[in-house]
Amino acid sequence: MPDLQLPKDELIALLRLQHVAHIGDVSAKKLIAHCGSPTAVFSDKKESLLKIDGIGSHTLRNLFNTEHLEAAEQEFEFIQRENLSYSYFMNADYPSYLKHCIDSPILLFKRGKINLDGRKIISVVGTRNITSYGTAFCERFIEEIAPLNPIIVSGMAYGVDICAQKAAVKNGLQTIGCLAHGLNQMYPKNHSKYVKDVEKNGGFYTEFWSSSTPERENFLKRNRIIAGMAEATVVIESAEKGGSLVTADIANSYSRDVFAVPGRAEDKFSLGCNNLIKQQKAHMLTSAADLVYLLGWDLAEKKMPAIQKQLFVELDTAEKSIYTYLQKNGKQLLDTIALECSIPIFKTSSTLLNMEMKGVIRPLPGKLFEAI
Repeated sequence: MPDLQLPKDELIALLRLQHVAHIGDVSAKKLIAHCGSPTAVFSDKKESLLKIDGIGSHTLRNLFNTEHLEAAEQEFEFIQRENLSYSYFMNADYPSYLKHCIDSPILLFKRGKINLDGRKIISVVGTRNITSYGTAFCERFIEEIAPLNPIIVSGMAYGVDICAQKAAVKNGLQTIGCLAHGLNQMYPKNHSKYVKDVEKNGGFYTEFWSSSTPERENFLKRNRIIAGMAEATVVIESAEKGGSLVTADIANSYSRDVFAVPGRAEDKFSLGCNNLIKQQKAHMLTSAADLVYLLGWDLAEKKMPAIQKQLFVELDTAEKSIYTYLQKNGKQLLDTIALECSIPIFKTSSTLLNMEMKGVIRPLPGKLFEAI
């Protein structure tokens, strides 16, 4: 889809709104909806604007401060000089999944050859201190999912991010880097060498201006774009705390699927993923086929590797009871399984996880489980 560029006065009005510290994307959208257009926000009567929920007199005084207009005009000159593209949240070229997020940016700047039309999109995130286990899994996962030609979204950071994006390039997949700074720089600087490869088949998105530096809060803010752009978010490795877990939480808040790669209990960079699975905040991911099945993507036509039950696997008494019940009754909720099998719910949850690890059941969207 071709870029839909705005008239100069509309773009400057959007930039003015972005520059006001006390007006976030939610309030900016309310202002635009109330007034009819970005420029109308600055021509409407203040008495009318005060009727908008969340807009007070202090906010309005700040809104009409001339410093925001001056800054917007300077950034407009940068956009013109660098011939940057951008997507307005009301236009058809704005990322469709992101458009449904209440706090999505009103304006996204972009560079490269991004083509979102009808494409499957997944985000891949994780620790910056990726291990050999994480690297091997990430590369294999991207290779396995390549036949479905998805777009791989990440943050161009060290570790899992750049591993996923390099693997996407290697497999001929489009990849998009969501940045925590303006398009006039690259952080980390060492990743500047990957920019051309990414832009050849994909590109970059950011909501940040040329004057923005890679501050910590920018990375946290950027994470909502990574989570919001995609149908699902994959966490490959994470310590007990980290930015990738923030991204997973945001994806859950958007009602998007989250997948996590399990690791050994004692591994520092598997704690976050193991906890996501244990707390039922993420589906367990052991291969690309898990994600393809749970998202309802076309598994057979593209000849993806099938998810197969282990032969001769040993089950304890509780596991046998649950497996027999699921074989007979099909997909069931966790609460129903616990009730019908007369197993306490806390034990049912841990038993189901063990059975999932053994490859005899699989989780489904909506807290459902079925036998394989």
